[in-house]
Amino acid sequence: MKKLVLNSILSFCFLMTLTLKAQTSKTTVEPPLEYNPTQPIPTDPNVKTGVLDNGLTYYIQNNPKPENKVELRLVINAGSILETEDQLGLAHFMEHMNFNGTKNFKKNELVDYLQSIGVKFGAHLNAYTGFDETVYILPIPSDDPEKLEKGFQIIEDWAHNALLTDEEIDNERGVVLEEYRLGKGADERMMQKYLPKMMHGSMYAERLPIGTKENLETFNYESLKRFYKDWYRPDLMAVIAVGDIDIATLEAKIKSHFSAIKNPKNSKPRPSFDLPNHKETFIAIESDKEAPFSNVRLMFKDKVNAIPDQTYEDYRTSMVENLFSQMINNRLDELRNGDNPPFVYGFTYYGGTYARTKNAFQSTAMTSPTGQLEALKTLLIENERVRQHGFFQEEFKRAKKDLIANMERAYKDRDKMESNRIVGRYVDHYLEQNPIPSMDWRYAFMNSQLPTITLEEVNALINSYIKEDNRVVIMTGPEKEDLKKVTEAEVLELLDTVKTMELKPYEDKTVATSLLSEMPKKGQITDSKTDAILGTTTLKLSNGATVTYKKTDFKNDEILFEAFSYGGTSLYSTEDYKATVNANGGLTEAGVNGFNKVELGKMMSGKIANVRPSIGTYSEGFTGNTTPKDIETLFQLTHLYFTALNKDEKAFKSYVEKQKAFLGNLLSSPQFYFQDRLSEFIYGKNPRYTGFPTAEAMDKANYSLAYEKYNERFADASDFHFYFVGNIDEEKLANLAETYLASLPAINRNETYKISDYRPLTGSHKKVIEKGEDPKSSVRITYHGPTAYNEKEAHALKSLAEVLTIKLIEKLREEEGGVYGAGASASISHMPYDWYRFNISFPCGPENVDKLIAATLNEVDQLIKDGPTPKDLEKVKKAQILDYKEDLKTNRYWVRQLKDADYLKKDAQKILNFEEAVNNLTVADLHQVAKKYLTQGHITGIHNPEK
Repeated sequence: MKKLVLNSILSFCFLMTLTLKAQTSKTTVEPPLEYNPTQPIPTDPNVKTGVLDNGLTYYIQNNPKPENKVELRLVINAGSILETEDQLGLAHFMEHMNFNGTKNFKKNELVDYLQSIGVKFGAHLNAYTGFDETVYILPIPSDDPEKLEKGFQIIEDWAHNALLTDEEIDNERGVVLEEYRLGKGADERMMQKYLPKMMHGSMYAERLPIGTKENLETFNYESLKRFYKDWYRPDLMAVIAVGDIDIATLEAKIKSHFSAIKNPKNSKPRPSFDLPNHKETFIAIESDKEAPFSNVRLMFKDKVNAIPDQTYEDYRTSMVENLFSQMINNRLDELRNGDNPPFVYGFTYYGGTYARTKNAFQSTAMTSPTGQLEALKTLLIENERVRQHGFFQEEFKRAKKDLIANMERAYKDRDKMESNRIVGRYVDHYLEQNPIPSMDWRYAFMNSQLPTITLEEVNALINSYIKEDNRVVIMTGPEKEDLKKVTEAEVLELLDTVKTMELKPYEDKTVATSLLSEMPKKGQITDSKTDAILGTTTLKLSNGATVTYKKTDFKNDEILFEAFSYGGTSLYSTEDYKATVNANGGLTEAGVNGFNKVELGKMMSGKIANVRPSIGTYSEGFTGNTTPKDIETLFQLTHLYFTALNKDEKAFKSYVEKQKAFLGNLLSSPQFYFQDRLSEFIYGKNPRYTGFPTAEAMDKANYSLAYEKYNERFADASDFHFYFVGNIDEEKLANLAETYLASLPAINRNETYKISDYRPLTGSHKKVIEKGEDPKSSVRITYHGPTAYNEKEAHALKSLAEVLTIKLIEKLREEEGGVYGAGASASISHMPYDWYRFNISFPCGPENVDKLIAATLNEVDQLIKDGPTPKDLEKVKKAQILDYKEDLKTNRYWVRQLKDADYLKKDAQKILNFEEAVNNLTVADLHQVAKKYLTQGHITGIHNPEK
């Protein structure tokens, strides 16, 4: 069941069933040959579950991907919904405190230790708090018994060994208040107003996980300690361990660390909180002068409480619901891609609310500031159209094809799934009590039951979904003097009008079955070379194009694709560039080979093949993905995007209207405004600088010229280089390359890109930008300028930024309590010209800007003076090597590295030398680049609220 998302504290949750008895590990189950509606859904035999005597539940699974790593989770079935009035925000505060001193890891020791073994704070180590749960996330190396033991000691300490000293509680107030400050803004202000209507009569309207500023500043220490004592207890906990280690070892660790924990005497019952029914239709129409987007949400809440799926019949019903959502969303996509789109995007689904106990049929849309009522009308009409006429056989067939295609892909890769994608199923299983069948069972069940699902079953759902009570309409958007606000009376009138409309049935037009009108004249492979070190093969085609591929076994059903050719918009005149820059994104909205975007979508039913052409500043190219089964479709689409892009003024106008709706009020957001103005300050003197794409700029975009330029950029395939990485049939790929790539037009231009004389603003400058009413500031410090590219220096500067990130977290967050997060990043590039960049950024309170900038620059000065400590450098090196070893086993990493090596004119074989390069990094290397690159002045950008 899909949960709504409030902010970074909340997560998506899916209902799963809790199985308490320990199970033996197997690899397959017998397929459900006979359908018994009341038969329980079997739990995946690959997971071993159990319950300790104290009530703690555990889940264990051996999974070899990635190697030498185990994902640990500590799940607490307690969140902000359990807080008393004096504890508002303390469920989340408690999450923070577990990183600030436990029995075995004193203040800062926990993060320091994990960094020393390559586990990054935030990127790897993390936690989140929701209304009903708190979840701690810890990935740990599994190839070292000591590290594994320490990992389990950490999650045990989180469970019952937090120190909660008065001093550390007070120290953490500033950090949590900074996170509270980050969440403030237009969206939060509007949510505070509509949440009491959305979650009417429930505690969910009164227990946002972040809490209140007043309580975070003043709560008593005992209030936090009481929450920890009451709710952090074994009978409300689950420990989950999935990774590359045997089950017996993991089970022994769990038992040794958690069996002795005792539940408190006279434990409080863990209550469940209902979402009461209401006869009224609640309407919330909220606006804010800083709101960047306009949205509409329509909810029909169930009258009865949600019951977890438990039986074959339940699982089959969820498939019926999925088919319903697939078909109605296909219709909404047609509308958004048609003439006069009623919204930027819109979708409908049946699923969860913030309350565990209540599901709802929900529709939502992003609109233009003036289009909210029209978007709501469209959502209502399409729901009503289904109620009056239902869906039709052809769209039903397409939905089934898509459902089975996605299931097949998951099934084929069931033995190649990463542990961090598996572990979430068990988190949800513990919290929400829905089943966790194996992929074998799910695939067999879908194959046996999908053909038996009738259109009548799907059509019948709408009558249980739509109702006139338990109904909520929410509209949020900008507040402007010249913008007429929708009234509650208008919404009520619309609700009454639509239900009495006599609507025409949906018209499902027949589409062709083949993408190509005729097969292209086949070319040839003229040369083939293999690189035994990289495991790649490079083909030269008769039209001059080049294909490089790498066959891997990282995924069974994945092939990734990229391509590039030098040139891009750098070859446009300045006048042509400015005329087309806002049009390029809409070129593919017209479709290819006479098929519009809607028709292409229908033709692609049951297929997984995506191709995205693009024109960048210095190159044009493609990205895409497919499966071994559908690879020919990817080749065909690529061929057509070269040779048969449609031109459709109506499709482009539709794109422009959606972009205007999306972008129209974006600069009302203080954060977007700051980004735009600081960018103009640094880059504004570029003759090609166009700034933020306003509605007026979108209207002036020259579609005809952009279309002409697109055809010009893709008129010559002779200098294109294509890359494929994944489970490749080499003979098939070679044949497809000859058929669809070697047949592309070639005029042998052998182009490169043009480099302008312009360079960004450098030196020492300060820019203060004021926008917004909330007491929120942010700081960006930029060091950049010309240099001579050096690969070792590039690596050292990037590593220096990672060291500085560690120091900023220690100083600005842990010592000063002045930020929630801070970081630095760096690079040296030699394409299109040699240039270095070193950026530092953090949000904070306006009163702390000067102090925190001074503290930041002091950390920079320390690196310039002394370089990093060996300990900090070692942390960075460990993290880089861990990430690299995981990346090496992914198609995503390889396709990008192979392409970038050629694009940036580097030696691709150095991909395999990265670990050596990391190990060779020295303190002196980082000290040298600190002195060289951080002493040439910097640009300080400051965002403050309006005075």
